[in-house]
Amino acid sequence: MTEKYEFLISDFPDWKSHLLQWFDLRYAYFSFFQNHDISYPHGGFPNLILAGNRKMDLEEANQYYGKNELVGIVSYDYKNKVEKLSSNNPMLLPCPESVFFIPDIKIALGNESITVFHIEAKKTAAEIMESFHIHQPNSKVKVNPLTSRSDYFSAIKDIQNHIEEGDMYELNYCMGFTFEDQNWNPISGFWDLMAKSPMPFSSLFKADDLYLIGASPERFLKKEGNQVIAQPIKGTIKRGEDEVEDAILKNRLQYSEKERAENLMIVDLMRNDLSKISEIGSVDVEELFGVYPFAKVHQMISTVRSTIKNDIGLMEIFHATFPMGSMTGAPKIKCMELIDKYENFRRGWFSGTLGHIQANGDFDFNVIIRSIIFDKKEGKGYFAVGSAITFDADAAYEYEECMLKASAIMEVLEGK
Repeated sequence: MTEKYEFLISDFPDWKSHLLQWFDLRYAYFSFFQNHDISYPHGGFPNLILAGNRKMDLEEANQYYGKNELVGIVSYDYKNKVEKLSSNNPMLLPCPESVFFIPDIKIALGNESITVFHIEAKKTAAEIMESFHIHQPNSKVKVNPLTSRSDYFSAIKDIQNHIEEGDMYELNYCMGFTFEDQNWNPISGFWDLMAKSPMPFSSLFKADDLYLIGASPERFLKKEGNQVIAQPIKGTIKRGEDEVEDAILKNRLQYSEKERAENLMIVDLMRNDLSKISEIGSVDVEELFGVYPFAKVHQMISTVRSTIKNDIGLMEIFHATFPMGSMTGAPKIKCMELIDKYENFRRGWFSGTLGHIQANGDFDFNVIIRSIIFDKKEGKGYFAVGSAITFDADAAYEYEECMLKASAIMEVLEGK
């Protein structure tokens, strides 16, 4: 039977790093979710840490859905099980298509206290407090781009030729970056990234030697009762140097015809995806073209809502909606084929999803962007950034947008 024990954290100023180090030493699988108290439509992730030692894939997790609490990550390459597709580019790290676990322990994080849920909660809390030690900073690493600026421009031209020929309307094209450092600490890297770029769907996920260090601003799907929402992001602009410039830039994004067109295409795609698992006539756009501020950028976010059918399983939900349209483009299948043709790396966990499922079947999953994937055993990592390419997209502008999205991660890795 699960016990509950609460203790104060005022005596431990670096308690978050200590806590994650404790989990890292004891569990093969854990996930730390954090929202940073950032205002977001329908809220961000709950502030939780969950861990376990037995993994399963999405197919097995489907058997426990609605019965047990679950945590899971699904790779972008799971698309090959959703559609008749393949991934032929080099795999930068061996990211499993899906990893889920049932938590053996859960910790809820409050402003002044920590609550431990475990079969031996008080004893476990004592172990956590005794194990606290000092946070170790990371050294600088060299980041290697996989795509040059000229190759990026060439790919954009080819993609726009496909649009002109009527193959698709919009494609999310991404560039990858790699780094190597045997001593790089993913937990320290996570806190460094949080200091630069706190986000409502922040996460640190561990699966054996693989880590996801996530600063995602985007929700994929959230389910509460019979209500499901999708919140695609399409539209990005930098923050201003002062309040006046910031307001001008926000207004520019808000009324940009190009950004609205990109956003609307993905909203329509998500409406179509949700209709596959929803009651007839229940799919509705709750908010269109909402603009929200984050640490380094403003983002355009729309919210699509529907009433899900009864007795829909987890796999059915994923097979209807995955991958998220904001990371593919429209139409989805053709875009995924062309992504594999023009990108030069296999996305893996990047542009997949990570989330937490409650025992009653409610869940919240993010979109894995603005995130680092790192193999601690090999000392190798990668991340990627991208943007929506339309017929009238300007390659120079899109390239700079990608560099803006990569800036927080670059600063963390290169020590700037």
